[in-house]
Amino acid sequence: MWQRSVCVGLLALALGYLCVLGPELPPAALRQLSASLLGTLRRARSLEARTVAAWQAAIVRPARGWARVAVGVNACVDVVLSGVKLLEALGLEPSDGKNHAVLNSRQDLREAFAHFMERGAAAERFFSDAEVFQDIAQTASEHPAAQLYVGGNAALIGQKLATNPDLKILLCGPVGPKLHELLDDNVVVPPESMQERDEFHLILEYQAGEQWGRVRAPAANRFIFSHDLSNGALNMLEVFVSSLDEFQPDLVVLSGLHMMEGQSKETRQRRLMEAVASISDIPTDIPIHLELASMTDQDFMSNIMHQQVFPLVNSIGLNEQELLFLTQSASGPHASLASWSGIPDVGVVSDILFWILKEHGKTAERASDLTRIHFHTLAYHILATVDGHWGNQAAAVAAGARAAGTQACATDTIDTSKVFLKAPLEFVTSHTEAPAKISLNPDEPVVHWHREGISFHFTPVLVCKDPVRTVGLGDAISAEGLLYSEVYPQ
Repeated sequence: MWQRSVCVGLLALALGYLCVLGPELPPAALRQLSASLLGTLRRARSLEARTVAAWQAAIVRPARGWARVAVGVNACVDVVLSGVKLLEALGLEPSDGKNHAVLNSRQDLREAFAHFMERGAAAERFFSDAEVFQDIAQTASEHPAAQLYVGGNAALIGQKLATNPDLKILLCGPVGPKLHELLDDNVVVPPESMQERDEFHLILEYQAGEQWGRVRAPAANRFIFSHDLSNGALNMLEVFVSSLDEFQPDLVVLSGLHMMEGQSKETRQRRLMEAVASISDIPTDIPIHLELASMTDQDFMSNIMHQQVFPLVNSIGLNEQELLFLTQSASGPHASLASWSGIPDVGVVSDILFWILKEHGKTAERASDLTRIHFHTLAYHILATVDGHWGNQAAAVAAGARAAGTQACATDTIDTSKVFLKAPLEFVTSHTEAPAKISLNPDEPVVHWHREGISFHFTPVLVCKDPVRTVGLGDAISAEGLLYSEVYPQ
């Protein structure tokens, strides 16, 4: 670091010296020397500083922004604390990891936490035993290190959007007294959405390099579990849709479908059909964004994707775990990939995004509204859009990446001393067609490519070295990306 500072200082002196000698040098020589030294000076700045400066120029407000956004339908209070500290407080010893689709006991919790911590991957699970969960939740909420926050994807997106004073936000979900107290004053909650008791979700965080027994986390992330019946049954969906007539939103943001995995297969299927009917009642001139979350049932995901929800929404937000699970559930490209190894390959991600929009997105022959996908992973983001439907996406993807860097480090602006560039500096755009090879330039960090009527906008993320809080990061990213997006009237 000090070598770079010395280099910058010497270059600045050299430029000053040129200014003094300027009159004695030929104009052409002066221009060439100045351009050369300025170019060297720019390159001497850190990759992170150059990326931030380029983002500042790229992030511009859309010509037509949103005024009123309705968000639903999952909401809760998040109890956030160290996973290792909670497991120790529960008297649970370190164990080998094992994935569980549903948690039925403390033993299942111990094994599932170890499984995902070892991979540095986010996950969310339903805890089936109400009594055992209440005991664990009490221990967690009374722990000296525990913190209480707004929780639930919908509530988190609403809370993030509400920080913009020009926006009016409607939130529908099971809102109890504690959650109502935590919400921004700019968030309107319909009376029908209020309930006497809060739903609590336990967020077990771990840091990069943190150890629990033999398990060592390769990256910071979190493991979420709950016994949440209100959100699990999407109790507030009909209230949400019925409230739209009076609120008259410009944009609808929907999340919480993943919470239904705790229901029986028959109940879940019935409720999904009812949800589809309700979503179909939303006027077609109001764009709908669906935020996905961690799921484990491939049949359920396949139903959501094929004939149920995807055709009704205009936009989707998801991370690398959800994207891979989605292609595995529907036998899409790279479905044989069991898991990501390190940073998800850009070409593989691009192929899957292309397939979703080509096979399930809007075309002249297909009755689908889906035209946009916002993919986010730790090291980079990609916005994929069907041409002619969305604008300002270079600004939107950069704004989402900037939000990741500020929220994870809990800073108002990106502090380049607290972040690092982790994205690949070179990558290919596909593994299923003749690919383009791209070299990342921090001075132009938003990269664009095109494939059969679909546009891709890529930008790196400046990853926080010591993240303060990872919960809700994906929701903040999607909210910020939507805030800077513009939908074209059709």
